[in-house]
Amino acid sequence: MKQNEHDQPAKILIVDDEPQITRVLRTALSTQGHSLRIAANGVEGMEAVHAWQPDLVITDLAMPQMGGVELCREIRAVSQVPIIVLSVRNQDLMKVEALDAGADDYVTKPFSIQELQARVRAQLRRSNATTEETPQVIKAGDFLIDIPQHRVVVRGQDIHLTPKQFDLLVSLAQHPGQVLTHRALLHAVWGTNADQPEYLRVTIGQLRKKIEQSDEPAYIVTEPWIGYRFRPTGNDDF
Repeated sequence: MKQNEHDQPAKILIVDDEPQITRVLRTALSTQGHSLRIAANGVEGMEAVHAWQPDLVITDLAMPQMGGVELCREIRAVSQVPIIVLSVRNQDLMKVEALDAGADDYVTKPFSIQELQARVRAQLRRSNATTEETPQVIKAGDFLIDIPQHRVVVRGQDIHLTPKQFDLLVSLAQHPGQVLTHRALLHAVWGTNADQPEYLRVTIGQLRKKIEQSDEPAYIVTEPWIGYRFRPTGNDDF
C-alpha cells in the first residue's frame, strides 16, 4: 500500500551495488516505517519489480549488468511506479538520459537524509493522487489553474498569461516537485519537433516575472544543465 496520512507505509525498492549507500538508505527510510527491499543491480531490480511490485524505486545510475538508465526504460515498459535516481555530481548527462528514460526525480550524492526523505514523500504523494483522468483544475500550494477557463490564480490574484506561458505552467504544475528536462518541456509546449531551447528559456523568464515574488525564483527552480522543477509552495517539501 502507498503511504499517506491513513495508509500503511510504502514498499520501496533500492537498487544499488554499494553496500554503504544501501545501509544509509535503509536506515533513513526504515525510520519512516517503510517496507524495503534491496537489489544489487538492474537485473535483480527488474526481478523485484515484477515479483514485489514496489510503490517506489530508488536506483543508482552506474551499476554492473544493467545500469540505472536501462533499468528506467525497462520499468517504464511495464509500470508507472515512481523512480528516483541517485547520481554523483559529474553524471549530468546520465541524469538527463535517466529522466528522459522515465525517471521522475534525482538526488545527487552526497545527499542529505532530509532531502531524500522529502523527495520520497513528494513522489509517494504524487503517486497516490494520480488518476487516469487528467484533472481540469489544478490546486497546489499557492496556485489554482483552471485549464478549460485558461485561468491562473497565484496567492489569490489572477495572473494573465500568453498561451505558451499558460501551457508551460500547466506542464510544470502537472508534475509538482519533479524535475522536467528541457527536451520534455519543449516537446510538451512546442511539439515533438521543437529543438530551439531559447524558446523555453525566454518563456520561463517571462513566466517567472509574472508569478514569482522576488528576483530569486522560488516556484520555478532551475536544475543546471537539465531542466526545471516546479515547487507550488516555494519550497522542496510541498
